[in-house]
Amino acid sequence: MLIRSLALATLFTAVVGAALAADSDDPLAQDRGQSRPLIIIASSSVDPTVVSWKKALDEPANRAAFNERHMVLYTVINLMGQRDGKSMDAQTTMALIRELKIGAGGEARVILVGKDGEKKIEHSGPIDPKEIFAAIDQMPMREKEASAPATSVTTPTPAPDAAAQTSTKTSKSTKTGKAPPAPPKSLDD
Repeated sequence: MLIRSLALATLFTAVVGAALAADSDDPLAQDRGQSRPLIIIASSSVDPTVVSWKKALDEPANRAAFNERHMVLYTVINLMGQRDGKSMDAQTTMALIRELKIGAGGEARVILVGKDGEKKIEHSGPIDPKEIFAAIDQMPMREKEASAPATSVTTPTPAPDAAAQTSTKTSKSTKTGKAPPAPPKSLDD
C-alpha cells in the first residue's frame, strides 16, 4: 500500500511538474489565438534591421497597420529580450529563442508567427514592413478578420407594423421594433 502511494505521488509530481514547466517555457503561448508575434533577433541595437523597424513603427501609418493586424513586437538584442518595449527576464528570453529553434548566426533575423503559433516568415536581414503586412493580409484568419467588421455593421430595420403599433400606445414608452410581450401561459398541474 505504501509503495503504491509513493509511486502515485511520484507520478503525479512528475506530470504536474512537467506541465507547469512546459507552460512557463513558451512565452508565445500568451499570444496564441490573440495576436501575431513579430520577433526581431539581432546582436546589436544599431543593427540595420532593428533601426529600420523602430523607424518604421514610429510612422503613424505603419503603427496603425501594425496594430490593425493584431501584431506584437518582440526584440531580442544580444540575448536581452523585450515584448512591446517591456523587458523580459533572461529565462523567458532564452525560452523564446528555444521555442523558435534559432541557431547561431551573425545576421539579424525577422520572424513572423501567426495566431496559430506557427512560423509564417523567417527572413535574414532587413525586410520592408509592407512585405510583412502583405503576407499577413494573405492569411486565412486575417481575411476573416477583415470581412467580419463589414458584416457586423449592418443593423436590422424594424417592421413597419411594429412601429405603428408602438406609436399608438401613449401610456407606456417602448422601443420601436419590439413586439409586445406575450401573455403568460397557464400552468397545468
